[in-house]
Amino acid sequence: MNSVSVVIPTYNYGRFIADAIGGALGQTLEPFEIIVVDDGSTDDTEKVVRGFGDRVRYIRQENAGVCASRNRGVAESKGEYVAFLDADDIWLPEKLEKQIAKFAEDRDIGLVHCGMREFDGETGDTIQLHLDGGEGSVANDPLLWEKPGVNVSGTVIVVTREAFEKSGGFDTEMKVGEDWDFCYRVAREYKVGFVQESLVDYRSHSASAHRNVAEMERGMTRFYKKAFDGADAETLRLKSRAYCNFHRVLSGSYFHSGNYPQSVKNAVKSIWNRPANLGYFLKFPLRRLSKNPVAMAPGSDK
Repeated sequence: MNSVSVVIPTYNYGRFIADAIGGALGQTLEPFEIIVVDDGSTDDTEKVVRGFGDRVRYIRQENAGVCASRNRGVAESKGEYVAFLDADDIWLPEKLEKQIAKFAEDRDIGLVHCGMREFDGETGDTIQLHLDGGEGSVANDPLLWEKPGVNVSGTVIVVTREAFEKSGGFDTEMKVGEDWDFCYRVAREYKVGFVQESLVDYRSHSASAHRNVAEMERGMTRFYKKAFDGADAETLRLKSRAYCNFHRVLSGSYFHSGNYPQSVKNAVKSIWNRPANLGYFLKFPLRRLSKNPVAMAPGSDK
């Protein structure tokens, strides 16, 4: 049947959500349904959404966070596949068609992601194209941060209903890193497909949750604890390497946010887990200053 339910969580994004809904309605593969879950907005979100009439289903709930909103949307949906769209992002017209086609290539695929264009929400200028991604059996990639794995922004993924239910949905205790955690749990059970095209315009702006490095650290620490608690021997062998790379990323993120004590603290943790990283950090300030500021934190809901 290839029916796709689109779930759009939103909180006070009335200024953006019309563009998001327009992108969903403009798909070459028409969605079976579009569900907006309003997480207690106090702006004009409801008015904007209701302006689309019966083409969009509007659900309002008390503020509970993006994970609860996504889970609620899936619970209310009926499609064979579920596609998530953040209310401040925009889909290109062929996104769903090209992703759904990937599922037909292998029955073992439970999730398909795609490339995206990150753009400045104020100017519209392109910040970066994210066109690398893993496919096949890629469960270890989110643990190690060493090569392209799943493009873990929720707005680029489509999952089968079976995969969503088997994974347990989104962890409502997480505010940043929840996409990373969800995609990892799906990838542990299913193969992953990837469309190497920019099919999403991802808006970067001051309200984006990925700019909160401390929340990123909290969320991803929870992710790693869950991943390694009760893990099999093969996964546990990756633990030290995974934490080394995680703290290296955190060190760089704190450095660019101006929190130098936390940057140093995480550099020490990285070296503790893998002493060979000492050379990397000795060259760290010069190398990092020559690059762009903090890249997107993993799995942020913005």
